[in-house]
Parts: sequence; structure tokens; C-alpha cells
Amino acid sequence: MSQQTVDWKRRVRMFIQRFWQPTSACMTCMPGSWGNLMSLGHWAIALQTGLVTGILAVLLTFTPATKLYANRYGNALVVGFLTMFGDAYSHANHYGFPFAEAIVTGVISGSLTLAGTYLFEDRARRLRATWARIVGSPTR
Repeated sequence: MSQQTVDWKRRVRMFIQRFWQPTSACMTCMPGSWGNLMSLGHWAIALQTGLVTGILAVLLTFTPATKLYANRYGNALVVGFLTMFGDAYSHANHYGFPFAEAIVTGVISGSLTLAGTYLFEDRARRLRATWARIVGSPTR
């Protein structure tokens, strides 16, 4: 497999990861989100936020900023800031303080990213070990 193919596979994987984190954060932070979980309008905004964030995250892989993705804290920081931008771009603020919703959404997205790096690293070793303890079977 060529290096270029590997780079694009990595970018597609990154897009998917950077898409679900801000989408989940946006659905969590919008006023009335849990009550409007089935709202097509809320989902459209959340998906747009995730799409903008995912595209920006992939575009950053073409710059020297891609080095930040190697460190879990740098990665979470980048995703948090990109989510803030994506959320501010996707819709108007619903809170009184300017950009408050975008800031909260970015913090939640960065937190999800950081948690994901702990839970899913090494082929989800921590999740598999926890599951094995719960059900009493050995890990592979």
C-alpha cells in the first residue's frame, strides 16, 4: 500500500472521529436538546457542526499543526477549538453571553475527545478489560 493511500485512510478515520465528537457535544449543549432528541432541526444543526469540525480537522492535517494530533491533550484542545468555530458558524447563540454556547460545546467536545483517547487506545484495551471484569471472562 502506498504512503498516499495510508495518509488518506488516516484522514478518513480522523474525519469520522472528529465528526461524532462535536455532533454529540452539540446535541448535548443546545437548549432543550434532551427534550428535543428527535427534533430534525436540532440534528441538522448538530450534524452541520460535526461536518464543519471534521472538514477543518482534516484540512489541518495538511499543515504543521498536524503534530498536535499526536498528543492526546493537544488533540483534545484542537478539536475543542474547531468545535467552537463549527458551532459558532452553524447557528446563532441561544445563551445570553456571546458565544457561550459555542464555548460550552467546544469544551464538551474536547472532553469527549480526551475521554475517547483513554477509552479507545490500544484497540479499546481499557473497555475490554472492564467488560471482562463485569462478565467474568478473560481478556484477549
